[in-house]
Amino acid sequence: MSSSDSKPRSRKGGPSTPRAALDALLAEPAGGPVRRALWLDELDQRFRPLLPPSLAAHARLANYERGRLVFVVDAPVWRAKMRLAAPELLDAARSIGLDAAELIVKTTTPVIASPQSDRKAKPISATALQALQAALESLKEPGSTGSSDST
Repeated sequence: MSSSDSKPRSRKGGPSTPRAALDALLAEPAGGPVRRALWLDELDQRFRPLLPPSLAAHARLANYERGRLVFVVDAPVWRAKMRLAAPELLDAARSIGLDAAELIVKTTTPVIASPQSDRKAKPISATALQALQAALESLKEPGSTGSSDST
């Protein structure tokens, strides 16, 4: 079988392309949220060079609606700096064609380690170890069911 025979074909007989898949994804009515996400990403890319250099790596445009710019930052310190720079940021938004009147800044939550990594990081205390060993020994006793029946 030749390599051209193994390529997927579209309905018109030509090779399938990622562009055709994207066009299908963007088709109405389901494509609305995807189109909006792509528009916001494009807007973020246009806005990023207008941010102060110290903020650009820590902030991302999350939404724009009814004159409100919403940014997400990765720490409270960047939230404070964004709020201090609000007038300049609103002017920058207007310079790229947005009718921005308000700046909202939200802080993301830090990534929390998984419970498994917490168990590895914290050693068990001597008291907890003794209690665990006593519980295990009580399970080994002949005739013990591991529960107390008082009936």
